[in-house]
Amino acid sequence: MKTRDHIIGAADHLFYQQGFEHTSFADIASAVKISRGNFYYHFKTKDEILDAVINYRLKNTRQMLELWESECEQPEDRIHSFINILIANRAKIKRYGCPVGSLCTELTKLNHVSQAEANKLFTLFRTWLRRQFVRMGCSKDADVLAMHLLARSQGVAILASTFNDEKFIKQEVHMMIEWLDGIRKAAAMRK
Repeated sequence: MKTRDHIIGAADHLFYQQGFEHTSFADIASAVKISRGNFYYHFKTKDEILDAVINYRLKNTRQMLELWESECEQPEDRIHSFINILIANRAKIKRYGCPVGSLCTELTKLNHVSQAEANKLFTLFRTWLRRQFVRMGCSKDADVLAMHLLARSQGVAILASTFNDEKFIKQEVHMMIEWLDGIRKAAAMRK
């Protein structure tokens, strides 16, 4: 792996665990075990690193959504994959919250120039979820349903982190899957 990629990976990890504002060049350089001079060769500013991290996350998110598309034949199964990410990442979510939500919230509070770019992560999920709901036969309400699911998953991440409660995550995931099953059944009846 190239040094630049190591820096981006370390920054991504540290921005998630410590927050963008509380992560310094020194923190990232130390995590990668490189000199500051070598570090500055790759990135001149923390904002350049942030842009690289956002692009890294966008790329990984696209790949994950493409994988779900290829692995799951039915749109409701793809949405299950989205919901179940809360279970797959529950230890990190309990400790740090959602990596997308925490970064977007922090950049909004800072009124950071990269806020709009980071919001593309949520837009990517929203667009993808909307497409799945359309494929389920919920064209009229697809965007509302996508936003509801995004909001609910973010709420689960925040509260699970606040209360350090894994049982809550599992309970909410179960309820979201039941909610989705009800929507699927209603859509099938309309056909």
